[in-house]
Amino acid sequence: MIGKDCITATTVVAVDPAEAFEVFTDDVDLWWGQGPRFRFHHDHSGTLRFEGGADGRLVEVFDEAAGDIHEVGRVRAWEPAKRLVFEFRALAFEPGESTEVEVRFEPASGGTRVTVEHRGWGRLRADHPVRHGLDGAAFDNLMGVWWGDQLAAAGRHIARRHAGRKGGRIR
Repeated sequence: MIGKDCITATTVVAVDPAEAFEVFTDDVDLWWGQGPRFRFHHDHSGTLRFEGGADGRLVEVFDEAAGDIHEVGRVRAWEPAKRLVFEFRALAFEPGESTEVEVRFEPASGGTRVTVEHRGWGRLRADHPVRHGLDGAAFDNLMGVWWGDQLAAAGRHIARRHAGRKGGRIR
């Protein structure tokens, strides 16, 4: 479902909610897309990580010693095997601007339904750089595809990791 203020993407992964949550958070740098389309610096990629669980943050670290770190956002809810909520700030966001991402992990036939809701787009002005000149349904579709790509990558990573734990073949 795509709405004016909220983008939703869903996938089902063949692991239980606890493992899906663990992989989503612990391995974020391994499944999150690479390059300028997905990362927070246009010239180079750093390492993404969630820090500290509840009251923590999602950051991309470029050079920790030099303090070159982009805080994507603060974690607002950390409920292992159930739910994760964090602020989301793209590089083009001004101080004080943010959106919010909620990720739910729900038991489903064959594993876990992982649902991402990225909301708060209505707070950003129509000509905001993060919109890439798009408005309405065109922007909603762009963000829906972006999150769909992210969830597909997370699903592939979860499948590879799970297969490796079971002694299965990893492609």
